[in-house]
Amino acid sequence: MSEIIHGNCIEVLKRLDENSIDAIITDPPYELGFMGKSWDKSGIAFNTEVWSECLRVLKPGGHMLAFGGSRTFHRIAVAIEDAGFELRDTLMWVYGSGFPKSHDVSKGIDKKKGKERKVIRKNPNDREKRNNLMSDYGLHGGVGKGYITAPATPEAQMWEGWGTALKPAFEPIILARKPISEKNIAENVLKWGTGGINIDDCRVEYNGAVKTCSRKSDGIKDHTNPSGWKEVNRTPNRPATPTEAGRWPTNLIHDGSDEVLELFPETKSGFMKSGTHRKMSDNPNKNVYGKYGPDTTINDTYGDSGSAARFFYCAKASRKERGEGNNHPTVKPLALMQYLVRLVTPPDGIVLDPFAGSGSTLIAATREGFKYIGIELNEEYIEIAEKRLQAEQPLFEYNNT
Repeated sequence: MSEIIHGNCIEVLKRLDENSIDAIITDPPYELGFMGKSWDKSGIAFNTEVWSECLRVLKPGGHMLAFGGSRTFHRIAVAIEDAGFELRDTLMWVYGSGFPKSHDVSKGIDKKKGKERKVIRKNPNDREKRNNLMSDYGLHGGVGKGYITAPATPEAQMWEGWGTALKPAFEPIILARKPISEKNIAENVLKWGTGGINIDDCRVEYNGAVKTCSRKSDGIKDHTNPSGWKEVNRTPNRPATPTEAGRWPTNLIHDGSDEVLELFPETKSGFMKSGTHRKMSDNPNKNVYGKYGPDTTINDTYGDSGSAARFFYCAKASRKERGEGNNHPTVKPLALMQYLVRLVTPPDGIVLDPFAGSGSTLIAATREGFKYIGIELNEEYIEIAEKRLQAEQPLFEYNNT
């Protein structure tokens, strides 16, 4: 049964059976002391013991996706690797809605000298809605004051326009895997059901061509089927052309905002096109490094084209999606979490989140048809997660052990 458990994640993980979890998707503390929250500066995410216990309960070949902050994720990655995981990749969630936590050097100088700055005009970039949202989370820090002021001293004039931080625009997601126990991936998948990544169900659809992000309509694998893989009316030797298969999922995810889309300009012809993956051939003169292995396609896979549309996109969580009374400061969007859950969880799998927070991973697992185990230390967040889960499944049973 799916459940959320109140307690220290290390102690709770020790109570779980070895090799009992199919996938771990989690958003641990970034250890930045964000908003003065004590849970974000405890050092727990840098503690190898946490990830060692995650490794123990995960099935061989099972994957873990762990978010991190751009300044500190390297220490989380080292702890994960030191625990025995294989680091397979780092995904990037790129967004345009971040706000800089920067100190205005010029204003700081005037304040130190006790000089009052003259108001010039209202800041045209001031966003009342964003300021109110920041106020809800206790964020002030010079952002949202709404006015442009002039330096009051020569020293402040000299340092006008200088700050102390860049605007955050991405969050890394560490992709790690527990080493397989068998001789190869095929044998490991047959024994444990883990080791692979669900490529087809996570392909990115082409612009208006075919909606193929979840390709159940043509008989491709149904990960919500309790009996396992299911194929219906599959076309033999189906060509792997872009319009039929969708784009291969990448390690880049974006929020679809204009600010991000501008980072991916198109060429004069209107498209940016990647290379073409040629079909399998026994002729060593036709393929780089000689003969391709048996895992290549039976047809040419043509390079995709377009700008940021070629990557999976997902906006940040809205107030509506967060739910009433959800004051957790780092809620992840459900579409993103569903995508990640679907990417690494095998059929009828159990998803574990040792840092459950307000329950986004657990809701995503529910929507994708998987069972879950969530662990959370903060009782306030557990109550929020419980309400959100009950909205998803009224028969949800809450286990506060």
